[in-house]
Amino acid sequence: MSKSNNKRREALLYHAKPIPGKIQVVPTKKYATQRDLSLAYSPGVAEPCLEIAKDVNNVYKYTAKGNLVAVITNGTAVLGLGNIGPEASKPVMEGKALLFKIFSDIDVFDIEVDATDIDKFVETVKAIAPTFGGINLEDIKAPESFEIERRLVEELNIPVMHDDQHGTAIISSAAFLNALEIAEKDITKVKVVVSGAGSAALACANLYVLLGVKPENLYMFDVNGLLTTCRDDVSELQMRYAKSCDPAPLSEIIKDADMFLGLSVGGILKPEMLLSMAANPIVFAMANPEPEIDYNVAINTREDIIMATGRSDYPNQVNNVLGFPYIFRGALDVRARKINEAMKMAAVRALAELAKTPVPEQVNIAYGEKKLVFGKDYIIPKPFDPRLISTISPAVAKAAMESGVADIEITDWEKYADELQERLGGDNKIVKLLTNRAKTEPKTIVFAEADQLDVLKAAQIVHEEGIGIPILLGNLEIIQELKEEIGFDAELRIIDPKSKEEDKTREKYAQYFWKTRQRRGTSLLDAQKWMRERNYFAAMMINAGDADCLVTGYSRSYPNVVKPVMELIDRQQGVSRIATTNIMNTKRGPLFLSDTAINPNPSAEELAKIALMTAKTARMFGVEPVIAMISFSNFGSSSNESPIKVREAVKYLHENHPELIVDGEIQTDFALNPEMLKSKFPFSKLANKKVNTLIFPNLDAANITYKMLKELDKVVSIGPIMMGLEKPVHIFQLGASVEEMVNMAAVAVVDAQEKKRNQLKVKSKK
Repeated sequence: MSKSNNKRREALLYHAKPIPGKIQVVPTKKYATQRDLSLAYSPGVAEPCLEIAKDVNNVYKYTAKGNLVAVITNGTAVLGLGNIGPEASKPVMEGKALLFKIFSDIDVFDIEVDATDIDKFVETVKAIAPTFGGINLEDIKAPESFEIERRLVEELNIPVMHDDQHGTAIISSAAFLNALEIAEKDITKVKVVVSGAGSAALACANLYVLLGVKPENLYMFDVNGLLTTCRDDVSELQMRYAKSCDPAPLSEIIKDADMFLGLSVGGILKPEMLLSMAANPIVFAMANPEPEIDYNVAINTREDIIMATGRSDYPNQVNNVLGFPYIFRGALDVRARKINEAMKMAAVRALAELAKTPVPEQVNIAYGEKKLVFGKDYIIPKPFDPRLISTISPAVAKAAMESGVADIEITDWEKYADELQERLGGDNKIVKLLTNRAKTEPKTIVFAEADQLDVLKAAQIVHEEGIGIPILLGNLEIIQELKEEIGFDAELRIIDPKSKEEDKTREKYAQYFWKTRQRRGTSLLDAQKWMRERNYFAAMMINAGDADCLVTGYSRSYPNVVKPVMELIDRQQGVSRIATTNIMNTKRGPLFLSDTAINPNPSAEELAKIALMTAKTARMFGVEPVIAMISFSNFGSSSNESPIKVREAVKYLHENHPELIVDGEIQTDFALNPEMLKSKFPFSKLANKKVNTLIFPNLDAANITYKMLKELDKVVSIGPIMMGLEKPVHIFQLGASVEEMVNMAAVAVVDAQEKKRNQLKVKSKK
């Protein structure tokens, strides 16, 4: 199977299994009893119906309308696929729905309308509009999209926005303002050249003009060349930017230009054209997947260039997800009747200003940066900056109120910002942050059971996604057969520890192992025998520096796998016992649970040290730990041995690490319910805090809890993550899924990055 066929199959399986599609409707009220059902439907449902009949605005009070957006298309301009029709567009609309939900907690119904006629489409949308609090138009071809949006904005009393146009315009405008500031250029004097004259290009041009660009200084090209007044194929909307009848080519017009905006096709901007631009040229090459000029070519051609693209693998990604979720969030929260120019401009300026503020460490960690600082390579915030929702949405809401299109007012803006941050809990951003960070500096990673199909699939994903560079351990023939079966044709190192080819390496490893263990009852013969076992061999690869990190454990029980690791891999300095933590991606955000795999019944001192290691691990993932030491007792309510142990661990941490936010002993429900905790135990260090780390009194409690969460609530689990080892070695749970193994491989790479960074710090101090 070829790589492209494998990717195609993977994409189709993703959309088809285990349930077709990417979104579903989930009840928000209780429905277990007859009483619940009588309230949800007949006869109880009549009461809110009567209230809405009295005052239509009560629909926002008693139904989901206020947090419900329609993503609507007719399938006439779907991505780069063109006019593929409404049914074929549905996967894209479901994807947009997913983005709305994970970035701003907005619910979405995707609506695919079988209508290309403007009047029919508009009437259809108007007829269903009472269902929704807002409408996001998507993938409708120009010029029809302009007229459709204009009419719906005028004729409906809910916010309507065509994101293909305005989303790109808003994000690129924010980047444009910051680029101008860095380049020290006056927006009223800059010459702007636009390659592309479709809906997005026109929306960008219109917003640039609102920001201060002179229309006479803006030159626009379509597939037939420069827009001029003599052409008979220029639309009324395009005519605003048409020049006199001289049909000059792009290579001529680009001379001395201050800014190039590309929303067209790859490769159209040549290096010699870039060289002819003014000093400190601004280039936004946003064609995907191939920009109008290759990023590396561009920065090697002009050292003074300020460049943005639509791609995530280069600095300054102009990504619509920076805008539409938060713009609609702000509009819905003040019940705006439309999204007007004031609201768009507020989003532009809020986004531009955010890029100038100090970046949270979580974002630096996620993108593998030492410190993101406003400048040529950082003119626009990163898509996973957690401040976006609490920055853009309030700005949009304020603009709606000030411009008179809001039906309700927000008075406590600090409370509103806190509420917005709370909405970000229920997604898997930490997985994305984890893989993003791994990709910034991929490491060689040993898969010790690569002759197992699922392990090899995980290695394939790790390789293809750029997370790491797999080294495949196992039976050579089986690995090659499986690689062919799944279309994994990458040329990677394959090692069979039992093969004759590895005789010298085995002997080298055996000698090393024997020398370290010969006074602990290990003979050279034992060492030579064990080096034929893949986990011993793999661990020695890490010790010898022949690979950066190791993942194993898929096909064997945890105790059997952890034994060679503990025998061969040293503990970090100052660590007496290793431990593990699991990251659970819950609806309230990531939770770190420790110790889930190693220590059956740790002492009070060991519990305290497990808490310290977990805190360090949480920070490695950009999370500031707020730690609850869990027990069946609350703050001295029991004199049982177990809560006393937890109490002593807390005392140790309070005395020796007062900077750490930690408290207990406390029951789990109080730890996770801030209202209950504040009400009953206002003296606690955890009061008014959101707990994100749970330290359990024993292995039973931690292991049972994480596995129950994983199976009952289908919470994504990352772990068990090994803590306290000198080398980056991590062990899967028996029978881990492909997804879990990929995540653990990313953890191993990030761990290797962190350990290397710490080693360099130690060396620099010496």
